[in-house]
Amino acid sequence: MQAKPKRRVVAENGDGPEDLVLATTIGNGEDLGPAVRHAFEMGKPEALLQQLRHVVKKKEVEIEELCKLHYEEFILAVDELRGVLVDAEELKSELSSDNFRLQEVGSSLLLKLEELLESYSVKKNVTEAIQMSKICMLVMDLCVKSNQDISEGRFYPALKTLELIEKNYLKHIPVKTLKRVIEKRIPTIKAHIEKKVTTEFNDWLVRVRSMAREIGQTAIGQAASARQRDEELRTRQREAEEQIRSGLGDCVYSLDVEEIDEDSVLKIDLTPVYRAHHIHTCLGIQQQFRDYYYKNRLLQLSSDLQISSIQPFLESHQTFFAQIAGYFIVEDRVLRTAGGVLTTEQVETIWETAIGKMTSMLEVQFSRMDTPSHLLLIKDYVTLVGATLRRYGYQVGTLLEVLDNSRDKYHELLLEECRKQIVDVLGNDTYEQMVMKKEYEYNMHVLAFHLQTSDIMPAFPYVAPFSSMVPDTCRIVRSFIEDSVSYLSYGGRMNFYDVVKKYLDKLLIDVLNEALLKAIYSGTTGVSQAMQIAANISVLERACDLFLLQAAQHCGVPIRIVERPNASLTAKVVLKTSRDAAYLALLNLVNSKLDEFMTLTDSINWIIDEVPQNANDYLNEVVIYLDTLMSTAQQILPIDALYKVGIGALEHISNSIVNAFLSENLKRFNINAIMGLDNDLKMLESFADEKFQSTGLSELHKEGSLRDCLIEVRQLINLLLSSQPENFMNPVIRERHYNCLDYKKVATICEKYKDSPDRLFGSLSNRNNPKQNARKKSMDVLKRRLRDFN
Repeated sequence: MQAKPKRRVVAENGDGPEDLVLATTIGNGEDLGPAVRHAFEMGKPEALLQQLRHVVKKKEVEIEELCKLHYEEFILAVDELRGVLVDAEELKSELSSDNFRLQEVGSSLLLKLEELLESYSVKKNVTEAIQMSKICMLVMDLCVKSNQDISEGRFYPALKTLELIEKNYLKHIPVKTLKRVIEKRIPTIKAHIEKKVTTEFNDWLVRVRSMAREIGQTAIGQAASARQRDEELRTRQREAEEQIRSGLGDCVYSLDVEEIDEDSVLKIDLTPVYRAHHIHTCLGIQQQFRDYYYKNRLLQLSSDLQISSIQPFLESHQTFFAQIAGYFIVEDRVLRTAGGVLTTEQVETIWETAIGKMTSMLEVQFSRMDTPSHLLLIKDYVTLVGATLRRYGYQVGTLLEVLDNSRDKYHELLLEECRKQIVDVLGNDTYEQMVMKKEYEYNMHVLAFHLQTSDIMPAFPYVAPFSSMVPDTCRIVRSFIEDSVSYLSYGGRMNFYDVVKKYLDKLLIDVLNEALLKAIYSGTTGVSQAMQIAANISVLERACDLFLLQAAQHCGVPIRIVERPNASLTAKVVLKTSRDAAYLALLNLVNSKLDEFMTLTDSINWIIDEVPQNANDYLNEVVIYLDTLMSTAQQILPIDALYKVGIGALEHISNSIVNAFLSENLKRFNINAIMGLDNDLKMLESFADEKFQSTGLSELHKEGSLRDCLIEVRQLINLLLSSQPENFMNPVIRERHYNCLDYKKVATICEKYKDSPDRLFGSLSNRNNPKQNARKKSMDVLKRRLRDFN
C-alpha cells in the first residue's frame, strides 16, 4: 500500500513534460534518432542526456517496486527453475547416450549416402552428355544435309535447314566451340548460296539476250500469220460482197478461230530468275536482287538500242526490232510471273525509254531514205513489231505516229518513182493499137483492168482501141494503190481510204496527167499519135472508177460508199479536161494537115471559062485523108470524140474555103469557078452524109449531121449561084437560107465576083443571056446595098 505514493512522488519530482514525452517514446519502442539528431542540431545534447538519466532513474524505481510487489512469485519460480535444471541434466545425459549410438549407426549410412549421391551425380552427367551428344549429332546431321543440298544445287532446302539450325538448335548447342563454328559458317554458306544463284542468273542474262532475237522473230512471225489470216478473211469478205452485188447467189459465212497458246510457242525459261528471286527473298535481300535485275536488264536494253554503223539499217532493221521485241516479251513474262521482280512502273519506264530512242532513230533513218520500197519494207516490219508488242500490253501509238508522219515523204518518193515509170512507158509507147492474139493476153491487158467494152469474149486476134501505155499505166497505178495501202494499213489510222484517195488523185493529176499533157504538147506528136493519146486518155478516164474501186477494196471499204454520188476521183474531171485538150491538139494537127491540102486551092482557076466536070484535085486529097482519119478514129475513139473530129475537120474545111474567098490573093472569081466549088462541096457533103450514117453518128446525133458543119460555105455558094442574090438583104429570106453568113464577109466576097470571063468582047457575049444579066443586076444591087449597110 505504501509503494504507490512513492511512484507518485517520483513522477512528481520529474523535470516536466519533456521527460514524459521521452519516457513515452522509449516505452513505445520508437526510434530516438530524430530526437538525438534534433538535440545535436540545436546544440543542447546535455539537456537530452539529462533527460535520459531521469528516465533511467524512473525505470529503475519502477523495477524495484515491481520486484518488491512480486518477490514471492519470484522465489517460487526460482525453485521451479532449479527442479527444471535437474530434469535438464538427466535429459542431457540421455541425449548424449542416444547421440553416441546414433553416430555409430549413421556413420555407415553416411558412407552409403555419399556413394549414392556420387552415383546420382555420375548418372546426371552421363544423361547430360548423352543429351548434348544427341543435340550435336542432330545439328551435325542438319549441317551435312545442308551441305549435300548445296552440292546438289537445292538451295532452298539448304536455306530452310540453316534457318532451322538458327532458330531451334543454335542457342541450345552445348559445345561452345561447335556453336562458334556453326555461327561463323552460316553467313558464309548463305553468301555462297547467294553467289551461286547470282552466277546462274548472270548466265541466264547472257543466254536470254542471245535468245531475245529468236523470241522476237517468233512472236513477229505469229503477228504476220495473224495479219495474213485477217487479209484472207477480208479477201473472202470482198469476194462475197462482189457475189452478192452481182447477184450470183447467196454466200455462207464461216468463222475459223485458231487459238494459239503464245506461252507454249515462245520457249522462255525463267527458272533462274524465279530461283534467284526466291533465294534472295529467303535471305531477306529481295530488293537487292530486284535492283540488280533492273540495272542489268536496263544496261542490256541500252546496248540493244545501239545501231550498227557497219551494216546498213535496211539490212539490220529486222534483227534490231526483233531483239527489242524479244526483250520486252521477256520483260512482260517476268512482270506477270516472277512475283514482284519487276513493277509495272519500271516496265513502263523502260518502255518509254526504248520507244523514245526507237522513234528518234526511225525519224533519222527515214529522213535519209530515198527509195519508197525500202521505206515500205521497214514500215511494214515496224507495224508487225507494234502489233506484236501491243498484244503484250505495250503502248505503241508513238511508234506508229512516226510512220504516219513519214507518209508524205513515202508518197513523194513513190510518186517520183511512178513518174519515172510513166515517163518511160510514154517514151517507149509506139502509139499504135494493141493487137492481142491469145486469150491470156486479153485477160492480162484488158479484163485485168476492166477495160473491155463488152462482156462477150472477142475473136482473136483482137485489136484494142488503146496502145500499150494504157495497161502499163494501169499496172503502175495498181501497184501505187497497193503500195500506198500497204504503208497506211496497220498504222495509227483506222480509216485511211480518204488518204489513199487523196494520193491516188495526186498520182493521176500531178504525174500521169502532166506526162500526158507533155506528150500532147511536145511538138513532135503526129495526128495518129495525138489520136491515140486522146483515145488512151478516154480509156484512162473510164479506168478512174476502177482505180477507186481497187483502193476501196484494198482499204476494206464497202463498195456502196464508192458508188455514192460525188465520190469519184477529182482526177477523172482533170483527165476529161486533158482529153478535151488532146482532142483540141488532134484537131489542130488535123487542121494543119488539111491546110496543107487546102493550099492547093491557090492553083484553082477562079476565072475559068468553063465549068469543071470533076472535083478539084485538092478535094480528092482532102476526102482521102478524111476517110482515113475517120476510119482510124472510129476504131479507137469514143463515138462522141469521133463526132468532134468530124465536125472539127469539116468546119475547118468550110472556114478554109470561105477564107480562100476572103484572101487578098484572090482578086476576082466568076460563076464557073463557083460551080466548080459547088461540085467540090457536094462531094464533101456526100462524104459527110456517108460517114454520118456508117459510123453510127446518126443514132447518137439525130438532131444534126456532119453536113451541118459545111453550112456556111454551102450558104455562100448558094448565094453566089442564086438568080436573085439581092434577096440576102431580105430578113426573112436571110434568116431562112443565109443565117450563117456574115454581112462583112459577104460584102467582101461579092466585090470580087465577076460574072463574065475576062477576055476581049466578053461583055458582048453576055448580052444575049438574059438570065445571066438578071443575076448580074441582082448582084450589083446586093453589092450596092451591102456597101450602104456597112
